Amino acid sequence: MQMHDALVRIRPNRDAPLEQWRAYYHRSAGLYAEIAEIDRGHHHEALYWAGRELEKAMLVTAAIKKGATSWNPWTESAFFPSE
Repeated sequence: MQMHDALVRIRPNRDAPLEQWRAYYHRSAGLYAEIAEIDRGHHHEALYWAGRELEKAMLVTAAIKKGATSWNPWTESAFFPSE
């Protein structure tokens, strides 16, 4: 899907604040959900990606609530100041 390439181009920097990562994942989930409705040939694939991105947004939100200071998108893990 061309959506993947477009989202990679607007992806935050690795050291971006967690709020930027959360917004990015929510935006990505919304775009994939929209594609699922428009492009019926990629419906199931787009729904998968929408769910995956929403799950990441929820992980970042939980990390923020627990006091995390940064996010590693490759390992999908947060860094906490006491670590």
